[in-house]
Amino acid sequence: MKVEQIYTGCLAHAAYYIESNGEVAIFDPLREVQPYLDRAIKDEAKIKYIFETHFHADFVSGHLDLKKKTGAHIVFGPTASPSYDAVIAEDNQIFNIGDYKIKVIHTPGHTMESTTYLLIDENDKEYGIITGDTLFIGDVGRPDLAQHIVSDLTEEILAGHLFDSLRNKIMPLSDHLIVFPNHGAGSACGKNMSKETTDTLGNQKEVNYALRADMTKDEFIKELLDGLTPPPGYFPSNVLMNIKGYTSFDEVISKGKTALKADAFEVAANESGAIVLDVRHQEAFAKGHIPRSIFIGLDSTFAPWVGSLIKDVKQPILLVAPEGREEETITRLSRVGFDNTIGYLEGGFEAWKKAAKEYDKVTAISAEELKEAIDHNVPVFDVRKDGEFQAEHIEGAKHTSLDKLNEHLAEFPKDEIFYVHCAAGYRSMIASSILKSRGIHNLIDVDGGFNAIKKAGIKTTNFVCPSTLK
Repeated sequence: MKVEQIYTGCLAHAAYYIESNGEVAIFDPLREVQPYLDRAIKDEAKIKYIFETHFHADFVSGHLDLKKKTGAHIVFGPTASPSYDAVIAEDNQIFNIGDYKIKVIHTPGHTMESTTYLLIDENDKEYGIITGDTLFIGDVGRPDLAQHIVSDLTEEILAGHLFDSLRNKIMPLSDHLIVFPNHGAGSACGKNMSKETTDTLGNQKEVNYALRADMTKDEFIKELLDGLTPPPGYFPSNVLMNIKGYTSFDEVISKGKTALKADAFEVAANESGAIVLDVRHQEAFAKGHIPRSIFIGLDSTFAPWVGSLIKDVKQPILLVAPEGREEETITRLSRVGFDNTIGYLEGGFEAWKKAAKEYDKVTAISAEELKEAIDHNVPVFDVRKDGEFQAEHIEGAKHTSLDKLNEHLAEFPKDEIFYVHCAAGYRSMIASSILKSRGIHNLIDVDGGFNAIKKAGIKTTNFVCPSTLK
């Protein structure tokens, strides 16, 4: 049996494509559906079913556009209640894809409609399981997302359901089955996921902490919830879009690809209330950018940071992008529900400069220069994650993680020069752009971040210092 995993690294997301005798099933498709259509055309096959493992929180699925373009049936597991036409399958129901069979296994816990799909080959041999966010490689799905939509579904209740689903539905299955999860390392849908994106169920029973045979339900709930960080702010909006529907991807692209010359861009920024989002490399942003624009570079974990920091998926956005990457940017925004891109700066930032428009810069220094400044007791702000900071940080540094920056703006000096760093420079430039957009300009970014700081021999400690911001 051939199962093609289509993996998108920036979201740590896996969709699946299965074809047999001219019939295709797609599992958990991304927002842009043309790659699936192209693949089916190549196989001279017709997409018959679009299987959804659950209502996703970390991305907007392409199921509605795919149904519209192909006539395929959308399939959800038991208890799902979407606002559009879909097949709501029964537990143990069988679907046929050519010579293959897909068996529905209802596995509530991550969400109540969460479903695992058992893959059965042409010889009626069980081959693998597409597990969605029920079972990952090295972890299981977080049980605290559904309560943001249905308040009665507490994380403890959902964790209890997940324990039962794993013990009664997943673990009794054969060890040889291949596990095909919806996410890998880097996703916010779990806390301990492996960089591997498939494994056998038997090995997961051996190494996955959540599948220990001697684990009680109380132990499972405690371990699953321990250390669970708050989900990104855009998650509930994505869930609702996946339940209720959304604007077609083609329309989102068409609107976003409106090219605006510098004067028109400036008028749109002033009149629309749009955020000017600059997605170039951080070094280019530091050398020059539109005043009050926000930097979130494309060449890293772009979409999750947009979702964590902008919050409102309906926020109008104007883009400053590298030439030729405008559509890519609009696509990646739409994957996480940001459908309101209203245009981009034609000719990029160079066009802004040629039009003699005002622009700003971010002052940056090397780690070696920071080492000299620290001798004069200057304030240093570390914007890495809590765990990174606690593991090791500059002695005396203050800390607030980037995702909490907007909650701590009052903590930053208004007049005194201060220094900002992260691990390598990407997150600190995001932080610098946010601070400058709020009128805090007395900052200096540290090139190379903590990696360069360690090489420069600046004194560090691995204890949480008293000046840590909470």
